[in-house]
Amino acid sequence: MSILLLGLDAYNKTVPNPNNDILKELGPENVAIASLMLIINGLISMYFGLGLEITIFISALRCVVQLTILGYILKPIFDIDSPFFVLALAALLAIISASEIVWGRTPYRHQFMFLSVLLSIASSTFIISWIGNAYAIRADQWLSARQFIPTMGMVLGNSMSAVAIGLSSVMTQLIDQKDRIEMHLSFGASRWEAARPVCVEAIKLALLPTINSMSIIGLVSIPGMMTGQILGGSSVENAVYYQEIIMFMITASCCISTVAAVLTAVFVIFDDKARLRIDWVVKSRGKADYKKMFSGYVMRVKSLFSARRSNRNGSSTDTLSAECDPLLPIST
Repeated sequence: MSILLLGLDAYNKTVPNPNNDILKELGPENVAIASLMLIINGLISMYFGLGLEITIFISALRCVVQLTILGYILKPIFDIDSPFFVLALAALLAIISASEIVWGRTPYRHQFMFLSVLLSIASSTFIISWIGNAYAIRADQWLSARQFIPTMGMVLGNSMSAVAIGLSSVMTQLIDQKDRIEMHLSFGASRWEAARPVCVEAIKLALLPTINSMSIIGLVSIPGMMTGQILGGSSVENAVYYQEIIMFMITASCCISTVAAVLTAVFVIFDDKARLRIDWVVKSRGKADYKKMFSGYVMRVKSLFSARRSNRNGSSTDTLSAECDPLLPIST
């Protein structure tokens, strides 16, 4: 027994404390090493002809730039820890999310789409974040920067994806099923009766990814927040409770924001006389094609270099062209 105790004591002295040594201080060189793994994606894209090399590069660059900017924004906000700056940042994130949905993730949009999406996302995210932080997590200061912003960011990001899926589905189905909806309206159906199947399908499609994630979480994958808390030194039990609360908050916010955005879209596209106004729907341009943009920039640079070369030999070329006879004889 004494030998076993001596062995355990020696093991405890040699093994570092996980709460202190798991989370290391990282720097740009660590990110650079991790970015080398994206070469695998580029090689696979080139081999199969997917054409995603430029998209992968632009996405990785945006990831680094956006997270770096976010870090510079969050640091002073965390230091000041003022509710005013917390709410201001939350409002800014909601505006950016609504803009991304309206002009980047939906094929069609209506005239009040930005305002309706902004109100749907902002209200649901704020209410759910307030209930979760104040009552479920029971934070001493639920509006503190370190407590409210991370949870609100996770809820907002997932709600944005759900709203984008729901709006894309409902707008597309309203256009594709225009004849069926107008037939129901002509037989005396109300706006809700004619559009209800479309709304149900859109809401179900938007909520399925979140529900599926909630059903397999912990069984197939370890979620990001739980991993971060464990790496940060928190107990596994506490990390599990936090992740369960956050998952329920995300699911509730996705449901509220999606239902609000989809129903608003339906009632906006129908006028006061219960007529389907497809002419009020505008086709979105969609996201920019980065590959075409990059190819265009390359061609522009090549044309500039060729123009410079032609300018260098311009004088001799003009002299020769002036001395040459015309291709067609000039009759006098």
